[in-house]
Amino acid sequence: MAEMKLFSAGWLACGLLCAAQAVASSADVCSDPARDGSSAQRAVDAASYNIRYDSIDHPVIGREGMVATQSELASAIGAQVLRDGGNAVDSAVAVGFALAVTLPRAGNLGGSGFMLLHLAEEKRTIALEYYSQAPASIRIEQLRKPDGTVDEEKRYSRLGAGVPGTVAGLWHVHQKYGKLPWKRLLHPAIDLAAKGIVVSEDFAYALDVRRDRLSRDPAAAKALYKSNGESYRAGERFVQKDLAWSLREISKGGADAFYRGSIARKIVADMQANGGAITLDDLGRYQLREQEPIWSDYRGYRLALMPPPASGVLLAELLNVIENFPMKELGSNSVASIHVIAEASKRVFADRGVYFGGYPDYEVPVSGLTSKEYARSLAKNIDLTKSTDTAALKAGDPMRYESRDTTHYSIMDSAGNAVSNTYTLGSSFGAHVMVAGTGILLNDHIYNFALHAGPVIPHSLDTSVANVLAPGKRATSAITPVIVFRGERPYLVSGSPDGARIIPAMAQLLVNVIDHGLNVAEATGRPRVFQNMTSGELELEPGHPADVVRLLQERGHKVKPVGNMGSTQSVMCTNGRFLGGADTRRPDASAIGVN
Repeated sequence: MAEMKLFSAGWLACGLLCAAQAVASSADVCSDPARDGSSAQRAVDAASYNIRYDSIDHPVIGREGMVATQSELASAIGAQVLRDGGNAVDSAVAVGFALAVTLPRAGNLGGSGFMLLHLAEEKRTIALEYYSQAPASIRIEQLRKPDGTVDEEKRYSRLGAGVPGTVAGLWHVHQKYGKLPWKRLLHPAIDLAAKGIVVSEDFAYALDVRRDRLSRDPAAAKALYKSNGESYRAGERFVQKDLAWSLREISKGGADAFYRGSIARKIVADMQANGGAITLDDLGRYQLREQEPIWSDYRGYRLALMPPPASGVLLAELLNVIENFPMKELGSNSVASIHVIAEASKRVFADRGVYFGGYPDYEVPVSGLTSKEYARSLAKNIDLTKSTDTAALKAGDPMRYESRDTTHYSIMDSAGNAVSNTYTLGSSFGAHVMVAGTGILLNDHIYNFALHAGPVIPHSLDTSVANVLAPGKRATSAITPVIVFRGERPYLVSGSPDGARIIPAMAQLLVNVIDHGLNVAEATGRPRVFQNMTSGELELEPGHPADVVRLLQERGHKVKPVGNMGSTQSVMCTNGRFLGGADTRRPDASAIGVN
């Protein structure tokens, strides 16, 4: 961890007085509204210290802030930004750029994403959509074989790439809501790229698994593998000089360097040399959207969610259906509770197939899908004794499979600001191609569209037309970061990768916390389930007992054991402390508290 000693220690100058003020501030931010107003109510008990000896998993505890990401190096960088006086937005910017170095299969400059941020002083919550969009010249015919079928090989080419939004998103939030200088926030990522990082076991595995595909692109092969073509091994140092150059250009020129300047020119030259579609005009015209979140609630907790083309509306719908059942009494991971989650998921995913489409030429019926009354009508059709045949629900999925190597991070600071950010390259390592001389991997988001010809027909039973590819359009996404409020204050910040599995993974995390009273680490670690609408199978993570499998089968479920689902990096604010829940489904994930 020697490479982490990159920062000024000026924050120590405030001494004990500054520390005492920070602790008092965070205690107020994270206080329990039900216990406010009386010190007698805060008796010396384990709960006041966020300690539960009856729990198997325990969260990381911080008094002045918390950062939870899929990379220990990135989490440490974000935590140090908070120590140096930055706010949650500053930390999120530094983490976003650091992950491009430490987690190249998902962290990125050439991808895009969705961010929720809560500004405590303004008492305002914002949804920032910086998702990739289709180039103006892209046509479905370019992605099809002579026989008319989709050419999946072109996913791994420049034609698979949408116009990236990550740099625009991070620049935008910093300019409007950050405190520390821009260059200060990029310095750690530049340093890590230029000096190198020590390769972890997971990092080495990810590169080795994708070596055959990545090595087909000369720029990616040169940047990601040794000169003899071999993979880097755990313990070796991995330097990314071209990526360091790109980060320096962004440090000096901000978003303009990427969309109009030196990096933009290299992107366009690479596109022209390799048959890509992104032009200088596409880059220069890219625009993000800052908008009001979708607001919902679950058992008295308010939820801020991302609007379409993200899937906050579907998470709201799923929780609304689940809310009609006594989950606490049914028990965590019981046969009955799994049955409810599976049956509710079937109905939500059936709706997704019909009512969900890409921006801007499709309007999702948000108010209807998030209606409590509508959810009650769906819940009435759930039989608690037997499984519903997915075919009877006219199930269909317009969204092409999204990679499990999207990544999420959550941050809260002592002032009560919060950031929930999920960004992605699409597939693991995106399109598996790199812009020469930049170290920037490109996304494969064009393959999140429905790649068939035909007009957009609102609410058609042809379940993919709403997400059909069109120039300038943004595809639908299963991404759904969330901020949960208790009263007016952020209580839980979370999100996850893993394509369509994101939506039920998030629902299960929230049910575990709110209904079952689990701490954020224990709620994260409980085994998850996913109702696959294509196969009709109920997928179960490892850890479910054989008796549960048998009893679910007796109710008519087609049970299939699978690997893990999601990676819900989470931060909770309660009892005067910040609690971090790093999801161990990703080996290098880490929550780091600020004290």
